[in-house]
Parts: sequence; structure tokens; C-alpha cells
Amino acid sequence: MADNVSSRVDTPTNISLSPSVGVSDSLEYKTVSVFLVLLVCGVGIVGNIMVVLVVLTTRHMRTPTNCYLVSLAVADLTVLVAAGLPNISDSLSGKWIFGHAGCLGITYLQYLGINVSSCSITAFTVERYIAICHPIKAQTVCTVSRAKRIIAGVWIFTCVYSTMWLFLVDIQVSQDGHAVQCGYRVQRELYLPIYLTDFAVFYVVPLLLAIVLYGLIARILYVSPLPNHPDTRATTLRQRGPEASDAVKGGRQGRPRTALSSRKQVTKMLAVVVVLFALLWMPYRTLVLINSFVSTPYLDAWFLLFCRTCIYANSAINPVIYNAMSQKFRSAFRGLYRCQRPEAHQRTLSLFHTGFSSVRERRTSQAHSNGTSERAGVTDAAGKQNGSSFPDPAGGRRAESPADAGTVSSAETSPGGDEEPPSHNAMVQFADRSANNRKQEDA
Repeated sequence: MADNVSSRVDTPTNISLSPSVGVSDSLEYKTVSVFLVLLVCGVGIVGNIMVVLVVLTTRHMRTPTNCYLVSLAVADLTVLVAAGLPNISDSLSGKWIFGHAGCLGITYLQYLGINVSSCSITAFTVERYIAICHPIKAQTVCTVSRAKRIIAGVWIFTCVYSTMWLFLVDIQVSQDGHAVQCGYRVQRELYLPIYLTDFAVFYVVPLLLAIVLYGLIARILYVSPLPNHPDTRATTLRQRGPEASDAVKGGRQGRPRTALSSRKQVTKMLAVVVVLFALLWMPYRTLVLINSFVSTPYLDAWFLLFCRTCIYANSAINPVIYNAMSQKFRSAFRGLYRCQRPEAHQRTLSLFHTGFSSVRERRTSQAHSNGTSERAGVTDAAGKQNGSSFPDPAGGRRAESPADAGTVSSAETSPGGDEEPPSHNAMVQFADRSANNRKQEDA
């Protein structure tokens, strides 16, 4: 039993493991441990569930970046459920109560959630870099369907990679036959390659990549001008002339600035997520790395509680960041609280109704104007048939023949409202119709 317990104590790398006996059995330690874990895990579980529900139930929230945030939320939920909640029972009872299958499954889920969260952070960092620094390529690369495929690949890879932990952990049983704790099967020196691989692949590499990519993003957003997306309207405006371009620029002057501020806001939010990931995982990663090389591991009970609390806080704080730094998430959360549509969706509907009303009013005014033009054309034709004449805009007098009167009416009642002189083809067609009518009368 002593050998088993010492083996467990020498390898405190599983975040659900309890520290050595002594301080951990005190009432003060158990009270603080249970309170902190319950508070952090409760907030984190509720917040991450809300993130998943908001993105899945709100159509305008289904963006490539939010898909990666959903993957991160599910990974954080896995960490909180598989690491935080078993820690509560372990602190209260002082022993492992989930058996051999629970030891294997819970340890597997812990590392699965940890690795997926790191890969999800790397994925949305790369996605933000492509979207901002290469906007033309982003139109085909940064899509929701591609994000779903990448997320599926991340989960499959981490599920396969974490399978090795099913063969590396086991419960240590006391002499009376009761399970003591869930620990590792062999000595900690044999786990050194695994520790170093996890530390490099799922902590060091993502952070170095994030530092480089967010540096390039900051150069684009704050130093260099923002690359513009290709817009087909620009070609149309150039073809129509400078007056149309000036009119559109005057009406949409604030749109580029709004897009730039929106990109800055999203980038700041994701950068904060990465920074907190680095800071909150640093105590535990550093402890595991140091204890892997020293002969006497550092196993202070309060420091181990601090390391585990930082890990749980990292999985719980992301929804708080979204709510504090994203207007879309904040309004979507508010709508989810009230069991109604988010405010952003309501604003979209109101804008749609306003645009529909303006279009309907414009069509009504056009119909009135066309009716007025038609009445004016009929009056003009009737006046000409009665022998009256009107001055011509060119300075002369228009012909008083019925043919000319009909031609003027057709020009004034044209749908486009362009008051152009009648073309030669129109006059020929009208003469042909008049000849046909005479032939029918003669017949």
C-alpha cells in the first residue's frame, strides 16, 4: 500500500489526483477546495452550455470563428465535468469512488478536453489570421463547412492520441481491498517523453504560433491599411461614372470604419482568450515539467489546489470574456436568458420591415407619378385633337396631326421617365399601324 501511495504522490500529473495525505485531510483544506471547485465549475458549465446553445440556435451567430468557439466550449465542458466534479468527491471522501472503469474513462476525458481546447485555440487563431491578412483567400478558406471539417479532424486526432492514457493509469488498491486512488502504473521517469510531448505540442507550439500570428494581425489592423474585400459594386460604379460613385460613398462613408472596429473587437476578444490560456495553464505545466526532472517532486497541497483551480478557471472564464467583449454574444445571451429572440435578430427584423416599407412607399409614389403622367399625356393628346397646340421645348411648335400626338404621348408615358424625342423607328411603326387600320376600314 505504501509503495502504491508513494507512486501516486510522485506523479501528480493527472489534474484530478489529490495531493498527499495530511493537509488534504484537514477540514479547512476540504472546505476551501470544495467551495472553489463548485463555484468555478458551476459557472463554467452553465456558461459553456450557453455558448453552445447560442451559436446552434441563432442563425447569424453561425460563423467560422464561432464554430471554433463551440468546439472550445465543448472541450472546456469536458474538462470541468471530468476533472472538476471528481475532484469534489475525492476531497470529501478522501478516496477514489469511481472504480477501475471510472479511473480509465475520467483520465481519458481529462486529456481529451485539454488537448482539444488547445487545438481549438490554434484553429481560430489561424482562421483570424487568414480572414484579416488574406481576405481574398478567406472567401474560400474561412467558411462554416470547412470549419466543421477542421473541428471534426481535431476531435478525431485528439481522441486517437489520448487513447494511450487508457493503458497508463490504474487504481491503487490497499491491503483490505478498497480502492485508494487513481494513479499511474509505472514510475514517473517512464512518462517523461509523454510529458514533454504534451508540453510542446499542446502548450508551447500553440502559444508561439499565436504570438507570431497575432503580431501580423496587429500590424494589419493598427499599422497598415485594412485590405479591402473585392466588391463587384465598385466595378459597376466605375462604369456608371464618378457621380454615382460619389453618391454611394457619401451614403456609406461609415461602413469601412465599422468593419474595421468590428474586426478589432473580435481579434481583441480572441487574443484575451489566448493570453488567459497561457497564464492559467502556466502553473500546472511548469509544475509537471519541473517534477519530471527533479528527484524530489514539489507537492505542496495548497499549491496543487491553486494549479487545479487555475485550470478550471481557464475552462470557465471564456463565456465571461465573450459576454464582456462581444456585443453579439451579449445580446444573444440576453435573448437566451429571456427565452426570446436576441436583440440583434430583432434589429435585423426591424430593419427589414423598415426597408420593405420604404420600398412599398417608393413604388406607390412612382405609381402616382406614372398616373399623373398618363393623365397629362391623354389631356395633351385630346387638346391636340381639338386643334390646340403647345410650344415645343426646342423653341418651335409641335405638329398637330394625330400621328404626332400619339408619338408624344408614348414618349411622355415611358416607364423610365426619360423625356427623349421619339425615334424614327417609333414613327415608322405608328405609320404602319395607321395604314393597317385604314386597310381594315376599307375592307
